[in-house]
Amino acid sequence: MKVILTDELRGKGGEGDIVDVAQGYAENFLFPNKMALPATPGNIKQLEERRHNIEKREAERVAAAEALKAAIDGKSVTVDAKIGEEGQLFGSVTPAQIAEAIKAELGVEVDRKRVGRGNAIKTSGKHEVEVNFYREISATVTVLVGVTEEEPAEEETEAEVEAEAETTEVAE
Repeated sequence: MKVILTDELRGKGGEGDIVDVAQGYAENFLFPNKMALPATPGNIKQLEERRHNIEKREAERVAAAEALKAAIDGKSVTVDAKIGEEGQLFGSVTPAQIAEAIKAELGVEVDRKRVGRGNAIKTSGKHEVEVNFYREISATVTVLVGVTEEEPAEEETEAEVEAEAETTEVAE
């Protein structure tokens, strides 16, 4: 079934594109969510009349994505995580944590859904992560997974107890 997209649909096309999709997908998902219209002769004629406005919005989206790319491409951010022996993390570094680090360190707000759709980061060190802004516009950010030692237990060691005892004896 041919439909006219009214919004960007990942993997299919952008606003104003005429694409072929399954009828059930169009009727059960695209039409109710107002993401597409049926490609009837009347709707195609209206699309041609709106083509200038669509191209203008597209140019604005591309310009905004290029500006965001320029702001973070090639930069690095640090994510603190608990690390065990041999550099293995307790858990993994999530795209949400990377997005928060980008916002905190670089001042650029990035949606977590746009951050690195690859393997999870489960080791310490440097990792290259791709941030996709719009269609083919993406930037690469270096994520430094920091070394955060586990906090020692609150029990004081014998050396600390002896050092404390000596300082109190000297003070008296």
